[in-house]
Amino acid sequence: MSRLKLFAFPYAGGSSSIYNGLRPLLDDQIEFIPVELAGRGRRIGEDLYPDLNAAVDDLYKIVSPQIGFSQFAFFGHSMGSLLAHQLAKRLKEELGVSPSHIFFSGRGALQMNIEKEKKYHQMSEQQFKDEVLLLGGTPPEFFQHPELLELFLPLLRNDFRIAETAPSIDGFNKEGVDITVFTGREDDHTEEQIAGWNDYTTGSCEIHTFEGGHFFIHQEMDAIARIINSTIDQLVIK
Repeated sequence: MSRLKLFAFPYAGGSSSIYNGLRPLLDDQIEFIPVELAGRGRRIGEDLYPDLNAAVDDLYKIVSPQIGFSQFAFFGHSMGSLLAHQLAKRLKEELGVSPSHIFFSGRGALQMNIEKEKKYHQMSEQQFKDEVLLLGGTPPEFFQHPELLELFLPLLRNDFRIAETAPSIDGFNKEGVDITVFTGREDDHTEEQIAGWNDYTTGSCEIHTFEGGHFFIHQEMDAIARIINSTIDQLVIK
């Protein structure tokens, strides 16, 4: 049986370990590859990315040698969706290859370039802490350990800076790459931003809405895995 490589990219502040709960739920035909970004996890000693281009350069060096002639797909949540898009664009430009499918999660349609009122990376230290706590995804107990915050907050702020200062996204996927979108009903994306994914590609676009806010994926891993498995089952050549 053929296998498909599924590369997963984390949200701001996240390491590859955020997808540990997803791995055992995926079918055997999926070779799951959560990608570790610089400055976290097993790469914690490495310098943080100065900008989005540097992040994509790094991801290209990691992912491109692993593709070969195999089918592959991308999954990204929030900032990870931006990284998945940019890397897919780079692979098309440099190697002439595209993922068989992209799963975008926790993000409004990239090409709409909606300006957000909140700029997390420009906030004062206390406001930044307060807003991160409101976002969820980070246990409140975490903020009771200054030594952890000293490591984590600069990384998180840098990730927000990369995402919030990214250049305007031009349309990709006019080649017709099929996409699946996951969104939380209580997230701060508008209906227009979510519906905009239909214009992102000339391929198919399926949108799945779950209960919960921005970090709904942690409560919905089972359902997300079922959708991924079903989608990839149709892609893999047996």
